[in-house]
Amino acid sequence: MAQVKLNTQQGEPSSFDIYDEDGKVGEMIFDIEGTNLTVYHTEVEPEKEGLGYAKQLLDAMVNYVRENKLMVIPMCPYVHIQFKRHEDLYKDIWNKINEE
Repeated sequence: MAQVKLNTQQGEPSSFDIYDEDGKVGEMIFDIEGTNLTVYHTEVEPEKEGLGYAKQLLDAMVNYVRENKLMVIPMCPYVHIQFKRHEDLYKDIWNKINEE
């Protein structure tokens, strides 16, 4: 069973990291400024794709955002696509500042 851990760094972007029995297998890179959490990148090791790890990272980020009353700026293509596909699930936390 994979586990997601929050990795915060002072002065650098933070991440949600996902681990399974093989160690770290993916990450979601983000930064927080004010009340906005900007997601820049989501990546899962190629041999671990298709196991739902990116979705677990997304769910962890969404839970964190809601618990901390933040809004998401989805610069990451994966997160942006998920927000667009499932707008009803994320409309309460989606900061559409960069949307056309």
